Amino acid sequence: MSDQNATNMPRLKILETDPGLAPFAGDLELRMELYRKTRQRLVGDGSLTDFANGSLYYGFHLGKTGWYYREWAPAAEKMSLVGDFNGWDPEKNPMKKVGNGNWQVFVRGKKSIPHGSFVKVRVTSGGRTFDRIPLYIHRIHQFPDGACTGQVWNPPEPYQFRNAFSLPADRPLFIYEAHVGMATEEEKVGTYREFTQNVLPRIRKEGYNAIQLMAIMEHPYYASFGYQVTNFFAASSRFGTPEELKELIDTAHGMGIAVLLDLVHSHASPNTNEGINEFDGTDYQFFHAGGKGNHPAWGTKLFNYGKNEVLHFLLSNLKYWLDEYRFDGFRFDGVTSMLYHHHGLGVAFDSYDKYFSMDTDTEAVTYLQLANALIREVNPAAVTIAEDMSAMPGMCRPIEEGGIGFDYRLAMGVPDYWVKTLKTKRDEDWDLGKMWSELTIRRPGEMNIGYCESHDQALVGDKTIMFWLADKEMYWHMDNASQSPAIDRAIACHKLIRLVTASLAGEGYLNFMGNEFGHPEWIDFPREGNGWSYQYARRQWSLADNGFLRYRNLLWFDEAMVELLEKLNIKENSQPFLQFINHQSKVMVFDKGGCTFAFNFNPTAPQRLSLATRCEQVCPILLNSEWQRFGGHLPDGPESRTVQSGVLGRYIDITLPPRSAVVFR
Repeated sequence: MSDQNATNMPRLKILETDPGLAPFAGDLELRMELYRKTRQRLVGDGSLTDFANGSLYYGFHLGKTGWYYREWAPAAEKMSLVGDFNGWDPEKNPMKKVGNGNWQVFVRGKKSIPHGSFVKVRVTSGGRTFDRIPLYIHRIHQFPDGACTGQVWNPPEPYQFRNAFSLPADRPLFIYEAHVGMATEEEKVGTYREFTQNVLPRIRKEGYNAIQLMAIMEHPYYASFGYQVTNFFAASSRFGTPEELKELIDTAHGMGIAVLLDLVHSHASPNTNEGINEFDGTDYQFFHAGGKGNHPAWGTKLFNYGKNEVLHFLLSNLKYWLDEYRFDGFRFDGVTSMLYHHHGLGVAFDSYDKYFSMDTDTEAVTYLQLANALIREVNPAAVTIAEDMSAMPGMCRPIEEGGIGFDYRLAMGVPDYWVKTLKTKRDEDWDLGKMWSELTIRRPGEMNIGYCESHDQALVGDKTIMFWLADKEMYWHMDNASQSPAIDRAIACHKLIRLVTASLAGEGYLNFMGNEFGHPEWIDFPREGNGWSYQYARRQWSLADNGFLRYRNLLWFDEAMVELLEKLNIKENSQPFLQFINHQSKVMVFDKGGCTFAFNFNPTAPQRLSLATRCEQVCPILLNSEWQRFGGHLPDGPESRTVQSGVLGRYIDITLPPRSAVVFR
């Protein structure tokens, strides 16, 4: 779009928020024009909510006198419903074409397909005949040999939700990223019910107000961590039944905890026997044809977001999870891969022109805008989070302002910064100016979810922060009686890294389960290379609960930190004010939410500071990382300091031990 045409259009608000985007006004107008045209093409003057009802038409639906089963398979030449209910005989329930690539069959009798029946659809296409799992199936059964089949799920007593819940819009999110299967201490796959009974109370006690559930969308390969989805409308059967997942979400709501789905719409499993790939015999039904449809790094299939039927499938999928399971929003996985034809591989996003070029997949951008618009229609209180390492401008701005519509972007550069710092720099060489910049940089007007580490840093091949800090010392000196300078350093730095990140790096905060107490083991799912062992695909909660180990000190600190930052409301009070950084002494002091945060990153020397305060007589210390219950060396609080008066106003004197931090009003 030419600059001349752009000047004749109303100025987008995003250009006022970020003047640096002015040279790309035409690109942003094009973004909006493509959104408007695509939405008009899909729904006209109607609503996306009415459009995204694929799950109410396709798949299995029980009518007054029997079952309807429908599919979209435009390249199919012949289709037939088969299952144990009809002896797997393709002649008994042939499907008929009903127009626009749709097929349908009616099976007479309300009990003709019993609850739990195994089903597939037999497809003839291009001279081949093969079986596929129904696209909109709600339940998958996995056999011990790894084979999968669909199940018709129609329980006699559907789950009845008990707890109404709406996420408060003005409160910060403290997200507990969790994987149901590895949330048990036993060497096995955990269940929805065990998570509900054992882990939800722990999350509530720790103060987190949201959980982000990984690996819920059905995936046959457990070690994929849930990121190679095969069946988009089915909740993972290896953890339990749909009713048990609904009970988990309902119970969380009763505790005041929101539940976010880790959503995978960036790619799909290449599997054909289990997944949607080549459902009608072609590679282009849902995906780009040929090589363009294959992710060069992940070996997965790439959606064609320019196709109406694909948009219908994906938008219907969003609405299904919101309506059927009452999820409170989504963390969109792999957004960077969606946004660019190069998928962000090997690209440094160091200038604005990297975002607005022939490499940008404008159809994917439009889909993400449509997705956010639909989610707001279905549930105005729902939350959307983008996993985008490129920091696309406008990612977290409203669509009507020229944005893509997400609420938050994961601050993905922060954990990378911490890993690089711990790998390459001595404690004495930490650059506090660089730290401040990495933790506070934002797109203008856009919100981040800050985090030190997620599941990515816990996987085999990487290390958690605690592992970088303590390494093998964790196995020998984490008991209370041990004297270990290495463990003392690890515990002190672990607390500082978490506090400075949680207070500065976002308007919300995320933690992967177990990392709050420095879980010692990496994550390694059962596979041939480890003898199909579950030893490292679990969480050892007892380490934090054991009164003889120092993991509990880290847990108690995390609980106190989350409680404090929730009270300060880091969402509404997101702008910090830097008082000063002293590079020589390694001290950083800043104000936020009516409190002062003082950090001493010096590994050896205590620092005596005189800090301004508004308190009149006594200034309370709200958090001190050196309190004994947090593994420090000072008597447990509460504590306070006497306020003194000077030429420049009231102040308190405070001494920060090496590697320590305090927060006071």
